[in-house]
Parts: sequence; C-alpha cells; structure tokens
Amino acid sequence: MLFYSDNTAPVHPKVMEAIRAADAVDFAYDADALSQALDARFSEWFEREVAVIWMSTGTAANALALSLYCPPYGGILTHDNAHVVVDECGAVELQTGGARLLGCPASGGTLNPSALRTRIDSLGKGVHHTRPFAVSLTNATEYGRVYTRAQLEDIGTLCRTEGLALHVDGARFANALAHQNCAPAELSWRAGVDVLSLGFTKNGAMNAEAVILFDPARADEARRRRKRAGHLLSKGRYIAAQLHAMLEDDLWLANARKANAAAAALVPAVGDRLLHPVEANELFLSLSADEMAHLRAQGFGFHELESGVARFVTSWHQEVADVAPLASALAAL
Repeated sequence: MLFYSDNTAPVHPKVMEAIRAADAVDFAYDADALSQALDARFSEWFEREVAVIWMSTGTAANALALSLYCPPYGGILTHDNAHVVVDECGAVELQTGGARLLGCPASGGTLNPSALRTRIDSLGKGVHHTRPFAVSLTNATEYGRVYTRAQLEDIGTLCRTEGLALHVDGARFANALAHQNCAPAELSWRAGVDVLSLGFTKNGAMNAEAVILFDPARADEARRRRKRAGHLLSKGRYIAAQLHAMLEDDLWLANARKANAAAAALVPAVGDRLLHPVEANELFLSLSADEMAHLRAQGFGFHELESGVARFVTSWHQEVADVAPLASALAAL
C-alpha cells in the first residue's frame, strides 16, 4: 500500500467522465464554454465575484499568483519549509523575475503575526535592502496543520498594516475546509486572503489547479502571464471540465473528508510517535531505521523526510477499512 503522497491516487471516475464529455469540438485555449463558465461557478462557490485562471500544476499556480503581487526587486515572506521554498525549483523566483523568498521559522509550518513581525523587523528599510511585498502560507500546511479563520485574520490584519498581499498555497485546501467544516469564503477572502492557489489534483482530479483572484481586475494580467510562461494549454476545456466535476455535488469536499478520515483512523495506532497533530490527511511519525525497513518489507510505501521521521499521506480513494492493515502494522511495532 502506497502512502507516499496523495498525488499517487487515481483520478476520480466522475472526473474521467467529465473529461470524456468534454471530448468534442469547441473553441481553443480558454475560449471554450466550460472555461468561460468558471468565473460564475466559482463566484457562487466563494460567495463573491472572483476570476479563475485554470492551471495544470500547483507549482505554476503558486508562481503565477505570487508574480502578480511581487516585483523582481521585492520579497515574499513564507515559512522555512514551505513548498514554494523547498520543492518548486525556483519557480517563484523565475516567474517574478527575481523576487526573494524570505523564510521564517514556524512550528508545524504555521506562520503567525509574531514570527512575521520579527522577520519584517530584521529586514533593512533602506534602498539597499529587500522590501517584502507579500506573505505566502500553506493551508493545510506541509506538516498537515490547518489554519483557523481567526489565525488567518490575524495574519491578514498584519498584511494590511504593512501593505502586503496575502497568498495561500491551497494544494490541500479541500482538506483544510473539511477539517474546519466551513465554507470556502471563511478560509479565504473573508479572512483577508488576496489570492488562492486552489488544488484539485491531490483530491481526485487528473491535472487541474486554479488561481482564484479575489480582485478580478487582475485577471487580464494573470492570463497574459500564464500565456507568456507557456501554461495556456490549447485544449484547456479538459482542465476546466475537471474543475466543474470536482465542484459538482461537493465532490471535492466528500473526497477530502474521506482522506482526512483515513488519516484520523491511523492515529490510535501510533501512540507517542506522532510528531504533529493530525488535522488533514498527513501523519508524521518518529520511527527508527529498522522500524521503517520492517514496514517497507510488509509492502507499505512512505517517505522518510529526514533521519527518524516518516510521512504517511492518505488519499481520497482510501476508506477507513483500507488503511486498517497499516494501522495494525504500526500498532505492532
């Protein structure tokens, strides 16, 4: 059984059906009917007018979103182990034309106003120094923690005070919403978020992400930047079809709830090995090299993030019963 990442999960059958249904003659790029309907569909979802820029990867979505708010000479405050810092190969720096990522230490990957204030105050104020233009945080975080609306609002208040844009990397935004049991607006614009990279691939789509602009006036610039970066697919209707399918009958939320429930079902088996509270669909465990080898010998796949730390990620297609063998193996260590 593979628990490396929710990226290893299959595509949901309803998404496959939507792709097949889109397999007909239509206008190219984003002029097709499905793409043209996204703004209205997501505006209803977020309870306000938004502009939607479909993308094929989360890396491209993050880089595009941040390039709208940070010039080449600016800086982006984020946490030290954020995906944009560790796992995106300088994509943000490329798309912004050279902006710096300014890391902040953060327990569980969760930024707070105090950590951000300390980092801001550490930066010089003159022409010789990098000026921050944006804050980028991840929800759910790289360690499976989930920001509450109150936490986001506190960061949003700091951003407004300092004149900074607030970006959320929402690769697992659905898992965060499922944990908080709230509407999308509560963990986004109502809490002060300016732009959201909304992930669907980890949650049942094939290759569909979206940049959600809570300031629709930026849509034209975003679409031009997408084209210039080589991410305007000629048959974009197949990505748009996936986004519509994920929203239909709240499939996105049902999938996230299943993944979260599967992760929660593993918690009783791990005892004091748990390194972070399980709030989404990831578990981080303290395991020895021998214990990891023992689990792998039984057919369980997972990442060793660093010496003695293993990450297990559950996915939308796994029921609680499906993870029972792993729970038994962990309990038996």
